[in-house]
Amino acid sequence: MAEQVQVFGFWGSPFSRRVELALKLKGIEYQYFEEDLPHNKSDLLLKYNPIHKKVPVLLHHGKPIAESLVILEYIDDIWKESYPILPHHPHQRALARFWAKFIDDKVVVAVVKAAGSRGEDREKAIKEAREALEALEREIEKSNKLFGGDDIGFVDIVGTVIAGWIPAIEECFGFQVLTIDNFPNLIKWSDQVVNHSIVNQILPPKTEIVAFMKANWKF
Repeated sequence: MAEQVQVFGFWGSPFSRRVELALKLKGIEYQYFEEDLPHNKSDLLLKYNPIHKKVPVLLHHGKPIAESLVILEYIDDIWKESYPILPHHPHQRALARFWAKFIDDKVVVAVVKAAGSRGEDREKAIKEAREALEALEREIEKSNKLFGGDDIGFVDIVGTVIAGWIPAIEECFGFQVLTIDNFPNLIKWSDQVVNHSIVNQILPPKTEIVAFMKANWKF
């Protein structure tokens, strides 16, 4: 029986793009439905994700799965035979889950907060973002490779938001958190990630992300 895999996403969403990246790394064919965000959510999106009403949603044989981190684990569980995303060892898997959640809960939240604030509030958010990035800098320094080792893994997939979207946010809103002087290992990692042959196909151009943010991110 042929796989029935559908993705409801949005080109400018790092959370949506990470799902597509995982499927492409696994070599899984899928049907893609582009949502007209931020204002025109389709009836199907609202049907399949009635709680959060947002992308991404993975539909597998008619059954919906929401939330990008949950979807990534589902993809790895279902298609075990091709390209492992999470490590095999339970402890390493737990660490990967920890750092992935850390990126979303600490780094992304702080950077978006900085974009939406001014003055002292912005400086405080930038400080929070840098402190979170310092923890990642120390972690990636241990391997001097990718978070997944020699190959793109779970944390690297989630971390594409750092490599692909944070530079766009910095340019759009006129502040910097990720510099080569402060984060040489993360910058090196970021270059490796964005130049990966499959990641390069998935990440939208920085100019397009900046243009979208300027038009739609109204704080």
